[in-house]
Amino acid sequence: MPNDRLRDAILRNGMTPALIAEKIGVDPKTVERWITQDRTPYPRHRHAIAAVVRESESYLWPGAVTPEKASRLGQNEVVQLYSRRSSVPYELWRRMIDMAQERIDILAYAGLFLVEQDPRLIDTLRQKALDGVSIRILLGDPDRPAIERKSVEEGAPGVMAAKIRQVRQYYDRLEGTQGVEVRYHDTTLYNSIYRFDDEMLVNMHVLGFPAPHAPVMHLRRLSGGDLFSTYADSFDRAVMVSYPIGREEVAA
Repeated sequence: MPNDRLRDAILRNGMTPALIAEKIGVDPKTVERWITQDRTPYPRHRHAIAAVVRESESYLWPGAVTPEKASRLGQNEVVQLYSRRSSVPYELWRRMIDMAQERIDILAYAGLFLVEQDPRLIDTLRQKALDGVSIRILLGDPDRPAIERKSVEEGAPGVMAAKIRQVRQYYDRLEGTQGVEVRYHDTTLYNSIYRFDDEMLVNMHVLGFPAPHAPVMHLRRLSGGDLFSTYADSFDRAVMVSYPIGREEVAA
């Protein structure tokens, strides 16, 4: 059975099996066997390939990394744990945004603080998109019951929907920019996720506490780890059930 994940990752990065073989120092026929016969490379080769194609070992070879090892690696993916989001240094947010070269993913209800703490954010995101960075922003649908329930749980009825509509005024300025998607979701958020290439800030949601007062994990992806990929998969699931923001609402 062929390893379609490995084949797709190689092609997606504009490479060939022969080029992969050259980069990691093996025979091209060996790489072909890894793909067509789904043979598992030695760990040193798995590490090298995963780094070249920017995918995790656990994704390319699900059976190669034991759950125990993936769990240990996942623990090492935690760079820092902040007791509350308001403790995360602004410089860290700015560095991750500025350094992103492939993707910026945001999953939140509103995330208004991002544009409030950085008036240049919209211009920065527009330039990032023009430079080829994929930008996906998922906001809570202010007309859905879950949003008002969240506001009530935080003791501020109506506030969350108002924040979403306010942040929309900023993100509307990105409309028409190639590479930028701003969509709605109505999923139950257990965490807000802010991904910048292989780094991520995960803002946990705690019942009765506004997001600025809830903990944040700073994660950095490691090949073979499973913690970063868990939240990356969660974001992808939210994308699958998200939907475009209606133009009629924008006009209103």
